[in-house]
Amino acid sequence: MKHFLILCAMTALSLVAGAQDPQFTQFYANPLYLNPAFAGSAKCPRVNFNYRNQWPALKETYITTSAGYDQHFDLINGGVGVLFLQDKAGEGTINKLNLSAMYSYQLNVNRRFSMRFGLQATYVQNTLDFNKLTFGDMIDPRYGFVYATQETRPTESRNFMDFSAGVLGYTNTVYGGFAVHHLTEPDEAFIVKGTSPLPRKYTAHFGAMLPIGDTYGRSYRGRLNRDEGTYISPNVLYHQQASFNQLNLGMYIINSPIMGGLWYRANFGGDKAVSSDSFIALVGLQRGMFKFGYSYDVTVSALSNATGGSHEISVGMQFECRPKKKRFRAISCPSF
Repeated sequence: MKHFLILCAMTALSLVAGAQDPQFTQFYANPLYLNPAFAGSAKCPRVNFNYRNQWPALKETYITTSAGYDQHFDLINGGVGVLFLQDKAGEGTINKLNLSAMYSYQLNVNRRFSMRFGLQATYVQNTLDFNKLTFGDMIDPRYGFVYATQETRPTESRNFMDFSAGVLGYTNTVYGGFAVHHLTEPDEAFIVKGTSPLPRKYTAHFGAMLPIGDTYGRSYRGRLNRDEGTYISPNVLYHQQASFNQLNLGMYIINSPIMGGLWYRANFGGDKAVSSDSFIALVGLQRGMFKFGYSYDVTVSALSNATGGSHEISVGMQFECRPKKKRFRAISCPSF
């Protein structure tokens, strides 16, 4: 009965929210997914791996994994990146594979402020395992699911191209960005073409890296170095997709090599008032080229924590590269 009630709540929420993209709590640990303008923003080669298990108590409801690589190249005055993402819903009933390539152009506006402009092209493959679906005409009142359904069997694979764009602006301590995904709103329909456009998603994010104590004094020529000193980093993230709106408010505390964070996430859409979704606790470890992060979402919405919350793991590697030949300002923001 508990799982039945949770399933009903999930269905109701899906009808209100409509189609939504997978999300990552550790969004800065997956910068290419957050905003294509992040491609090459760290100058040297960077690799990120991310895993999210949402509502594990409901048996593999949503499992999302991704792997990304990006690097800046002086020759093209910008960065390139590639991103692979797999999203499984309902024990693999619906499976999404994304392969993205992106380019970002860097513009140093003045000695203190830089901008990056990013473009992204994505090949999407959506597949449906029809054999995992059940329908009312399959049920015998006495013996249960024993009949073959007479429902129309849809095309079980849907492939299309998708395009996105984004922009970043940042100084040594403050940063912000805006991204638009699914610019052309491609059709995801499995049965009747043209009936299921993927809604455009708008993302805005803003934050700061504020040194505490003598951190500035120990930095090199006033440049922040997360491997030294102590920082607090307040951040805001906003998503809007169709009638679904989400606001994340939180703060990181960084004292190398340890980082911790607390977040609050709220949803709102249509005529509904703001509703609390979850509280998030996050801890990370970063030393040298390696980083590791873990976060847990405590669900406080109508689904309650009977869903098992959400677990997320991130692993990253920031490689060293040759000394730069020209002036380059890397963005200074949290890694998780």
